[in-house]
Amino acid sequence: MLRGSKVGLRARHEEDIPILRAELYDDVVNASRAEGSPWRPITPGSNDPRLVPDDLEPGRVPFSVVELDGGALVGTAALWGIDNHHRSAHLGMGLLPAARGKGYGTDVVGVLCHYGFVVRGLHRLQIETLADNHAMLRSAERNGFVREGVLRSSAWVLGEFLDEVLLGLLVADWKPDLRA
Repeated sequence: MLRGSKVGLRARHEEDIPILRAELYDDVVNASRAEGSPWRPITPGSNDPRLVPDDLEPGRVPFSVVELDGGALVGTAALWGIDNHHRSAHLGMGLLPAARGKGYGTDVVGVLCHYGFVVRGLHRLQIETLADNHAMLRSAERNGFVREGVLRSSAWVLGEFLDEVLLGLLVADWKPDLRA
């Protein structure tokens, strides 16, 4: 398990799947804002890659996020779009509703940076998020990510186009202790 100050990132366990399905993916509004495609229901028992990781998929590393105190599941996180030639990747996360507003997001982003830069030897990490996702923007910027641009009206979400913010962080600019 990779450890931050509040959370740990570990492999997905079978018992995580029903919780993530019910609290993240079955929530139409949350899932529509988090995914890059239209919401659709997930058939129980399916091998949907958002829930059931494919350990052989080299371009995506999914994690379950757990509290360090007690080990309760609080969300999901991933490094995805991993490009070993350009040494870059994207990162994303989703916290269960009860876990939001507790500083876990900042810690998750910091642990994903550690994984990307130290464990994987990447050069650049990138985040794309909706412009009104203030929690993710704060979590990214607290970890040193820089706003590199706004993709105007680029995301179709529940009947309207929304802006997305592109943030980037280079390993040379990363300061692991910024997470405070």
